[in-house]
Amino acid sequence: MPFAISEGARIFYRLEGAPEKPLLVLAHSLGVDHGLWDPQLPALLRYVQVLRVDLRGHGASDSPAGDYTIEQLGRDVIAAVDSTARERFAYCGLSLGGMIGQWLGANATERITHLVLANTSPRVGAPDLFEARRKAVLEGGMTSVENAAMERFFSPRVLASANPQVATSRAALLAANPVGYAGCCAAIRDMDQRALLGRIRVPTLIIGGCLDASTPWEGHGDLLATAIPGARSIVLEAAHLSNVELPSAFTNALFDFLLPPQSNDRLAAGFTMRRSILGDGHVDRAVANTTELTRDFQDLITRYAWGTVWTRPGLDPKVRRLLVLAMTASLGRWEEFRLHLRAGLAAGLEMPDLEEVLLQVAIYAGVPAANTAFQIASEK
Repeated sequence: MPFAISEGARIFYRLEGAPEKPLLVLAHSLGVDHGLWDPQLPALLRYVQVLRVDLRGHGASDSPAGDYTIEQLGRDVIAAVDSTARERFAYCGLSLGGMIGQWLGANATERITHLVLANTSPRVGAPDLFEARRKAVLEGGMTSVENAAMERFFSPRVLASANPQVATSRAALLAANPVGYAGCCAAIRDMDQRALLGRIRVPTLIIGGCLDASTPWEGHGDLLATAIPGARSIVLEAAHLSNVELPSAFTNALFDFLLPPQSNDRLAAGFTMRRSILGDGHVDRAVANTTELTRDFQDLITRYAWGTVWTRPGLDPKVRRLLVLAMTASLGRWEEFRLHLRAGLAAGLEMPDLEEVLLQVAIYAGVPAANTAFQIASEK
């Protein structure tokens, strides 16, 4: 297992994705672990390499006895990044992770490209609450704070739902080491970073939740957005673990902030995407067969279908492939269906995926359309 050593403690980290891509560091909330970011991971790995850290006192990291500080936790994160031999990185932290992010933004400015502070605060409104939590877990274990923590993690609607991430978060909370949890409670209890905020000079995004009882937007997120020069902000209709409660909205906010603006050269971007989806052979033939009559049409579909819609990061390319197959089958556009079917299978699309899509087509667009699609697929 990969560990960094920070002040004698082992800090667990998980590094995933292609090393040639920019590095994004993700830091979790109090009481969970690096698995908090599971909903974001598949989408993020298309664009960045991801380093997820188990903060001191959480997950597979060590839990030394005693009170921790935000600076100490920040230095743990730096130690994990140093273990990867990467110098510059973007950082996204939620709750306690966002508190650490404030310290990093003010004290490691030269290393951070972008800073995302989600559902967090420079100073909690009731330090006594964290002192009470610290004592509770040391005396009664993690079950002593289970109900209160879960009610703050999620809105009542999500708590009552069948969302498996609720059970996952509960399991992580109950598995936390009380000694480590208590140490982090002390760090939050003693924290006041309001004087640091003006020193943060990196591009910063503040994400809040209008249902967040732990760090409400008023007096917490809005304070960060006002005090950090040039900070952008977005408020989601979610409780404290907003990335779990609204995973797509949270991920889209990250993409909008972290990814470079879509190229003004939509035609070039469109050709790149079109080649990646349909293959060089198809695109080369289309270009070779372009005439004066079809030149503007080819420009239109390349610039707008491929360079504007397909390049949007909100849907995985595999999902877009399946949507195209469902739509072309439903509309009986069999030439396009065959084209995207061949390209998809060549790119790793599997028959079970296709079967599920065509069963949907049978129900919502009619059995004859699905029957023809299944027949075409069987010929491949």
